Amino acid sequence: MPKKRLGQHFLADANILGVIGRLAELDSDDVVLEIGPGLGILTRYLADRVGHVHAVELDRTLEPQLADLTVRPNVDLHWGDALALDLGSLVPAPTKLVANLPYNVATPIVAESLAGLRNLDLWCVMVQREVADRFFASPSTKAYGAVSVLVQLAARRTGFHPVARTVFRPPPNVDSALIAFRRVALPDGFARIKTLVEASFAHRRKTLPNSLALSGLASREQAAAALESIGRLAEARAEALSPHEFVALAEALEP
Repeated sequence: MPKKRLGQHFLADANILGVIGRLAELDSDDVVLEIGPGLGILTRYLADRVGHVHAVELDRTLEPQLADLTVRPNVDLHWGDALALDLGSLVPAPTKLVANLPYNVATPIVAESLAGLRNLDLWCVMVQREVADRFFASPSTKAYGAVSVLVQLAARRTGFHPVARTVFRPPPNVDSALIAFRRVALPDGFARIKTLVEASFAHRRKTLPNSLALSGLASREQAAAALESIGRLAEARAEALSPHEFVALAEALEP
């Protein structure tokens, strides 16, 4: 039985698997990380097509439904919270993240994997439609936020496919989408940029100097001077800056 508190909506329509396979550009050499295998429908599809699958599941009550996967030589089941496990130590190292992500952890999983899993080259994830729209939202839009900046600095979008609610059990009350994106080179100092971006959007209704001062990253005066050095007014808010302007802002704020 899917657990609402875990954001579980299990894949129940095998027709969507072909779309996932196409957007994920699956290859026999791939090492795939799947978070939230649920009943294992996608896991079995992946295992038949790629070199290795690491499937991470939090819900131990699903063990009987996944038992047949334990005898597959190219599948490793990892039990635990994907946000707490050391996924960077998996061997072989995952090269793709392909998953129907649990709704309640989809955004942090993607955000943390950008720099935390440097071997990942491609993401193909099923998420809420509004989350998918957020990943590649444009500046000065309601959907644009910290995760938009971070994803766009780390990747380029390669595919998008709306998904009907009927492919899940139970059907969710929101629309979903498959979104695929491929890694580009991370800018230097990505960890520092990530901290700046998250602090900038922590108080998105405030001006950037006020938001950064509240977060303790810079004084209002330092932030205002840094903004002016990149051609922005001191009254600018986080949502106005493009991803690459955040890179420039981080450089301007460096001691």
